[in-house]
Formats: sequence, C-alpha cells, structure tokens
Amino acid sequence: MMILLLTVAILLPVSPVLSAGVEEYHLDNGLKVLVSEDHKVPLATFQIWYRVGSRDEVSGKSGLSHFLEHMMFKGTPKYGSKVFSKLVQRNGGVDNAMTSKDYTMYFQTLASDRIGLSIDLESDRMINLILDPKETLAERDVVMEERRLRYDDDPQNALYEEFVATAFMSHPYRRPVIGWMSDIRSFQRDDLYSHYKKYYAPDNAFIVVAGDVRADEIMRKIKAAFGDMKKSGVQEPTVSQEPVQRGEKRINLKKEAELPYVLLGYHTPSFPHGDSSGLEVLSTILSGGKSSRIYRELIYEKKLALNAGADYSGMDRDPFLFLLWGTAAPGREISDLEQALTAEIEKIKNNPPSEKEVQKAKNQIEASFIFGQDSLYRQAMQLGMFEVLGGWKLIDSYLEGIRKVKPADVQRVAQKYLTEDNRTVGVLVPLKEGESEK
Repeated sequence: MMILLLTVAILLPVSPVLSAGVEEYHLDNGLKVLVSEDHKVPLATFQIWYRVGSRDEVSGKSGLSHFLEHMMFKGTPKYGSKVFSKLVQRNGGVDNAMTSKDYTMYFQTLASDRIGLSIDLESDRMINLILDPKETLAERDVVMEERRLRYDDDPQNALYEEFVATAFMSHPYRRPVIGWMSDIRSFQRDDLYSHYKKYYAPDNAFIVVAGDVRADEIMRKIKAAFGDMKKSGVQEPTVSQEPVQRGEKRINLKKEAELPYVLLGYHTPSFPHGDSSGLEVLSTILSGGKSSRIYRELIYEKKLALNAGADYSGMDRDPFLFLLWGTAAPGREISDLEQALTAEIEKIKNNPPSEKEVQKAKNQIEASFIFGQDSLYRQAMQLGMFEVLGGWKLIDSYLEGIRKVKPADVQRVAQKYLTEDNRTVGVLVPLKEGESEK
C-alpha cells in the first residue's frame, strides 16, 4: 500500500488533462461522435450510448429500456437472430450491453482493423431491428426469469429494490431498472417498437471510439453508415422532482435468509454539484479498503458485521443516495450494527477527519480514476459517463474537485446531508426455510 501511495503522490502534479486528445464531431442528423486515439495496442472499443434508461419510462412500463436491450440482439433483415455476437466473436472481439437509470449502452472491443464491423452492425440495428412477436414473447420469459434470480430470490437485492422505492416518492429513480414483474409480464411487441422508434435515433445517441484508430478515417466510416439516418425529434421527458424528505422512513422485509442485513440511505446531489466531491471523499474514508473506518471498527475490532461499507458514486443525472450497509455477524443484533453505522457518521459530524486521512482518500479516488485510463473500455466509459452527466469535458473538473476537498468539507457535507430526517432505513428480517409461506 505504501508503494501505491508514493506512486500516486508522484503522479498527482503531472496527471494529464484527460480530455486532451479527444476529438468531437457532429453529424447533421444530431449524432455526436467522440474519438480518443490511443495507439499503445492494436485494439479499439466502439460504444454507442442511447440517452434512455429507466428514468425515462412511464408508470406501468418499468423495465422497457432493459427489455429492449435484450431484443437488440434478436436480429435485423441483414443479420438474423443471435448473429450479432457470433460475428463479433468470430472476429476475435467481445461485446455486451448495459441499461442503467439514465442510459443504455452497447459496446464491442475488437482488433482495430476490424472496428468497421461495429459500425456496420450498430448502424444496422439502430434502424432495422425486426422485433418479431414470437421472439418478444420468448425473451419476455427470459427477462422475467432474470428478475426472479437477481431480485425476487435474492434477499438483499429484494430489500434494496423496496428500499429505493421507499426513499423516492415521486422521482422515477424509485422504479427498478429491470422493471416490476407485473409490468414486464404485460409487455407486448408494440410497446417495444414504440420505445425503439422514439429513442433509438441519431439525435438521441452518441458514439465513443477509443483505441488504435485514426479519427479522420473512423469518421468517414461513421458518416457513411449513420449520416443518412433521420432525426427522431425526441424531446427530453418531464421528470418529477423529488420533494425534500422531512422525516426518517423505515421498512422491514421478511424473507428467507441466513442473516439480517441493513441499508441506510440519505438523499444527496450528484456530480457536478459542488458537494459531490466531499461526499465521495467521505464515502472513501468510511469504506475505502481494510484500513477504512467501517472495516476497522465494525468488522475487525467489534466483530459486529460480516461485511459492511458505504457507497456514493455521484454518477447519476439526478440526485440519488449516499448508502451505508452491512450484514450482521452470526449472533449479533442488526439494531447494534445499524447504531454502529450511524455512530461512524456522528464521529465525522462532531470531529472532522485528519488531513492525512482525507489525503489518503483523495489519493485512492484519483489512483482508481487514472489507472482506469489503462483500459480502452474504461477510457470510453469515462467519456460516455461524463457526456451523460452534462458533457464529456467535465472529466477534467472531476479530479479538480476531488483535489480541493478539505477535512472541513467532509465534515460539512456529513452534517448537511447525513441527517435523521433525510434518512431511509431498510432491514432484512431473516425467516427460516418455509416460514415465509405460512
């Protein structure tokens, strides 16, 4: 660890301007393209981001963006069902996709001389997806099974889902990205088609290419493939704002499980809000490895928890949550663990962390961020994330904000946001096998 910290300390004054070398282009139909040349290895990552996620769905249609992500691999007239990934793999590449609250992203990483395949495949399925009714029904069963495995049959994930739905009263972040089961079950082919036609268009998307490519050459290919597509004219949806929480919310979930588990969440702003840097440093002080406060105090010394931590990413379009969580150790009370987690917050509210502790946390954050530049995929992901948050050039102000954080800033954001009235608590109450069915 000492070697790592010394290395980072040397890197800090000369860390590069991360937006340097990134070229931005615009097509007449609204498609934005970011190209980051990196010629260290003969590889390239192609990512296409659609500005649609669960945040954009309406009541009764939760999970539609995620379901459509599945269907995007079901073929076009040119490339049939399940051909997409096989073609990428045959050319030595990997591909996948993800749906979040704020976006849906598809990517391929290939040898750089094969990256034209990505342009061909992605331009084709942006406008030519078949959406066969039989395939839709079959995939609906797949998504429902995915939901059962990931949420309904996982006690801690089931609690998280209900916890978030409790924390948010009106903002669409209260809906799970995968969707409620009743909504998924009701989806028909026309629901997906309407969603596809509305959001999958050049003026609601942007492309990020990172790797061993020439910007002018890759842009010629992108213009040839995407340039004639028409805009959809999609408008930014009106999103309900979450009102200020004025008292603690609390839920218990009784479910078959081995051990009790607790989640605490506080409404907090997201990047680029001025307080996001202090919140991220606070999260790292509490939970940044085995020398952090929560691990040292709750797991190692008091042996209250099998696992515990804090989490704040700040990488959401709208305000989300600062989280604390933990699984009680066998024989320990979950109420004692909850009290111990809040006690760690109170310590910082009463006494700011030391300069040394804050500097260590800042070094950890910066090291993680800069080392991510070694991966072409992560380079492209970082550009894409900041583009979603307001503009890819924000990538430079992120580290500037982290570097400016002082101990008093960490104490101030803890006092401002981590209050009882702003808190939601979720507790998993374990039931023995078969007890929940009684």
